[in-house]
Amino acid sequence: MKKLSIFSALFIGVLAFAQGIKFEDTNFSTILAKAKKENKLVFIDAYASWCGPCKLMVKNVFPQKAVGDYYNSHFVNAKIDMEKGEGVELAKKYNVKAFPTYLFVDGNGEVVHRTLGYVEENDFIQFAKDAGDPNKRLTALKQKFENGEKDPEFLKNLAGLTMYNDAEFAARVLDKYFSQKPEFDREDIQMLLSATQSTESPLYKTFVAKKAEITKILPVERYDAFDKNIKVNTAMRKAYNADTKKWNDGAFMTETQKFLTKDEAERILKRAKASRALKDKDIDTYEKTTIELYKDPSASSSEELNSIAWNFFENVTNKSSLEKAVTWAQESVKKSENYANTDTLANLYNKIGDKKNARVWAEKSIELAKKSGEDYSDTEKLLNSL
Repeated sequence: MKKLSIFSALFIGVLAFAQGIKFEDTNFSTILAKAKKENKLVFIDAYASWCGPCKLMVKNVFPQKAVGDYYNSHFVNAKIDMEKGEGVELAKKYNVKAFPTYLFVDGNGEVVHRTLGYVEENDFIQFAKDAGDPNKRLTALKQKFENGEKDPEFLKNLAGLTMYNDAEFAARVLDKYFSQKPEFDREDIQMLLSATQSTESPLYKTFVAKKAEITKILPVERYDAFDKNIKVNTAMRKAYNADTKKWNDGAFMTETQKFLTKDEAERILKRAKASRALKDKDIDTYEKTTIELYKDPSASSSEELNSIAWNFFENVTNKSSLEKAVTWAQESVKKSENYANTDTLANLYNKIGDKKNARVWAEKSIELAKKSGEDYSDTEKLLNSL
């Protein structure tokens, strides 16, 4: 459960929730071919296994009869884990960075509409209707913006649709939106903080200019923390060359020591290198760097420890390194026992061959899941295999 936070091997199991949405049980190319043949769009539930809102959609929304009736009649439906199998490449292709993301794709594989997040039944059906209407699709909305549309509600909605997949465009939209706002409310501030990713973004000027107004709603300490994160992200982007996959350590350290201590800058750089190595599947570098970072697990949060422990379970084979991951998972449980980290601990014990402890923690994990109403089917499979 792993990480607390992109497609199941794109061999997507049929998930027929009573009379709800029925998902295809085949690979993506076959799904596209079926959509083209039937002259339908493909609806993709782009999810991650650890994503809480994704699970709530499966539990509360996908099974609804009205949802199933509309989606099954208008779309070829696919439920795809963005962190596994063919889904990893599809996540890159469709720039999926937040979960759950809902994609509406034509038979040629081109996205015509998208949205994201936990959505109630009526709004979820409305999104589908919008996807079927060329005048309400994202491409049409973008063109409307380019043609000069200034309505604040339109701009806010368009920014929300594009913020996590087209940050540069969303920044332009929000720049126009905020230029019309004499005063900011809490929702405006949240959008500004979510969309401002660089000091070079036009939104950063708004973030700085509106400090007094923002800090009427947010504590100054939180504002300063966001400011620091934006500056770190900017330095990170400049220091890493995606083409060569090389880091310019000197440039990062020089820039970040303007507002961080040397120790803080070094630790942040190591964490960034570990994260990048994992994305690049450079497991040796990821393993070595992460072990260096978490020599003292007591200094990290329960959620963070659970996340790295699960990453080790999924990617590392060296037994001594996996034993370190066990200590991280143990510390995570010690700090805040829950279904996610007890499940991680059970899986790690199983991977290092300690079946006895694997059983103990799998049983404990299932017990916690039942109390919190979480899906424990994977943990039950583990327990049955022991």
